[in-house]
Amino acid sequence: MGTSKYSPEFRADAVARYHSSPGGTYASVAKDLGINHETLRTWVRDAEQAARPGAVEATAMEKENRQLRARVKELELEREILRRAAKYFAGETSW
Repeated sequence: MGTSKYSPEFRADAVARYHSSPGGTYASVAKDLGINHETLRTWVRDAEQAARPGAVEATAMEKENRQLRARVKELELEREILRRAAKYFAGETSW
């Protein structure tokens, strides 16, 4: 079963249809559109998060935090390697 990409317009229309159908469930709206109900649920959740004030800033901050955590991990590893190398070479210099 191959994955298919849906256009942003289709996604926006699907979310709008879900919001405009009173009492409609993810399953019923998704069935009408011929998509999986979890796909629709994800689109609705993403649209609601994007509509929140400061959502773009929060996403950018989360991305920066991930990058910074990865950099900290990398630097800690480098420090540990240098510490071990210094310890090794300090032991070799005692003639």
